[in-house]
Amino acid sequence: MNNIFRNVFKGKVVIVGVGNIMRGDDAFGPKFIETVYQKVDATCIDVGSAPENYIGKITKERPNTILIVDVVDLGKEPGDYEILVKEDIVKSGFTTHDLSPRMFLDFLGKETEADIFLLGVQPKTLEFGDEISQSVAKTLKELTNLIIEVKTCTKPIS
Repeated sequence: MNNIFRNVFKGKVVIVGVGNIMRGDDAFGPKFIETVYQKVDATCIDVGSAPENYIGKITKERPNTILIVDVVDLGKEPGDYEILVKEDIVKSGFTTHDLSPRMFLDFLGKETEADIFLLGVQPKTLEFGDEISQSVAKTLKELTNLIIEVKTCTKPIS
C-alpha cells in the first residue's frame, strides 16, 4: 500500500494540529499531535482552535513543509480523509473555526515559503461535549501509524 505521507514531507517539517477537544471529532487535530509527539521527526504544534495565535511559533521553526491536521467537510463518509494542497484548502476552509484560511495560509506561505498541506478528515459529529466518533478514532489510529512509518516530534511546542 502506498503511504499518503511519502510524497508530502520534504526538509524540515512542522505538523500543526487544529481543533477543539470538547467538540467531538474536532478533537482530531490535537489528538493527532498528542499521538505522534516524540514519535516522528517533526516539530508538533497543537494550536487548538486558534491557529493564528501560533503563526510566530510556526514561522520561527523555518519549515520546508507544513502539514495542518484538521477536520474538514469533504462531502464524504465520516473518517474519510484527503491531503489537500494550499489552493484546495482555501476553497474548502476550516469547518469549525472562525479564522480565514486564506489569510492564515497566505501569511504562512509568505513568511516561510514552505509547502503547505492539509490533512483533512471528514467529521461525523462536532457537537460540544461529544466524544470523538468511532469512525474518526479509527482513522486517527490508521493515519498516525502511516505518519510514524514515514517520519520515524523532535520537540514539542505548546
